[in-house]
Amino acid sequence: MFSPIQLELLKNTLESLVDEMAITVVRTAYSTNLRNSMDFSTGFCDAQGNLVAQGLCLPLHLGSLPDGLAAILNRYRNEVQDGDVFLLNDPYEGGTHLPDIYLYKPIFAEGELLGFATAIAHHTDIGGRVAGGNACDSTEIYQEGLRIPPLKLYEAGRPVQALFDLIERNVRVPKNALGDLRSQLAACHICERELLKLAQTHGVDRLKMGFDQLLAYSESLTRSEIVAFPDGAYDFTDVIDDDGIDPDPIPIKVTVTVSGERLEVDFDGTAPQVKGSINSALSFTRSAVYACLRCLMDDGIPTNSGFFRALDISVPPATLANPVLPAPVAARGLTGFRLANTIMGALAQLAPDIVPACEVGGDTGISVGGYREDRTPFVFLEFLFSGWGGRPDRDGIDGCASVVVNFSNNPAEVIEAEYPLQILHYGYLPDTRGAGQIPRWIGAGERIPLHGN
Repeated sequence: MFSPIQLELLKNTLESLVDEMAITVVRTAYSTNLRNSMDFSTGFCDAQGNLVAQGLCLPLHLGSLPDGLAAILNRYRNEVQDGDVFLLNDPYEGGTHLPDIYLYKPIFAEGELLGFATAIAHHTDIGGRVAGGNACDSTEIYQEGLRIPPLKLYEAGRPVQALFDLIERNVRVPKNALGDLRSQLAACHICERELLKLAQTHGVDRLKMGFDQLLAYSESLTRSEIVAFPDGAYDFTDVIDDDGIDPDPIPIKVTVTVSGERLEVDFDGTAPQVKGSINSALSFTRSAVYACLRCLMDDGIPTNSGFFRALDISVPPATLANPVLPAPVAARGLTGFRLANTIMGALAQLAPDIVPACEVGGDTGISVGGYREDRTPFVFLEFLFSGWGGRPDRDGIDGCASVVVNFSNNPAEVIEAEYPLQILHYGYLPDTRGAGQIPRWIGAGERIPLHGN
């Protein structure tokens, strides 16, 4: 057993480790989407597939890590060996959309499986009918690019060259794709190196016990936060105008129910899956829930599978938030942000002193593909954001990513240096925000409670 102080040190060590993985990706990636936008995530999962630590990366990625690993373990549970590396991108088997490739590297110490280093990266291109793989007007997933089920990229330390060749032949920018894959591998090697040091320090059995303690600690803290919420059912409905193909509005409905230490998020009433590719895979929907609820709770709670298992999430199948084959999902980010807005709408009723007003409602994804004068292909990928809504006690934040992601942006100089593109103007679009209002009074001498300083 770890003492409380030792457990805190273990938590901080693991969190530093997965952040070092993230730094490794930034330093070694080929694409601007990873080096500058930082559209990737890193983490460490235990041998059972529970997320133990996550990097300071994208919340909408990180909640899906256990789903991807569950798909790996379902297929290879008795075939995991030292030197293996697994990958997948199938949204119907743990992934979110095809450009997001998941890598999992098992880590063994003294012949025993400690867990899995993992890195997700949004690749610049994954083939398919449109450069960048993010088209919102595809009508089947088969149009969206190379779909990879759980497979071994390395087996017992040897690369599976056929899979490398398959990826290389099916993407527009193979140098970037294979370079970014190796960047993910480098991050996983860093995790392995540091975990083996920890195992040597603490012993394998004690270290694995520490993982279990961290999960139980996180779950206990999360449930204690839920108990402090007022019991009740809080529902909210948002509407997406259309999917770009059918003109009908698309409702998203969520009900958050608190009862003691139990919190349930139910998407019953959400629209059926749509023809356009804005459907959100189940793992992505769950990540949106985790990210929003995490915003309400104490910063000191470790964000791991212990936090996840304190929450009940129900999403009817064949809906916008849990599609079935062959629904397209390439532009699922558009719906993911609106899912988060809807969840926050319900949570605003539960915790009005914490939840800000609705943010811009998503990003604008830009993909530009073509050929240079020497006929070499290029694909430029960028996601542009706007800002947050007003907070309970202060203004919103201008020119930043959504509350449920952690994107940076590509400097104009880098874009012009690496692509046959020219940036003519870069700056804020003025006078587009609402004027806001003075905090309203709710009783004689009583103001709305404010959160923060």
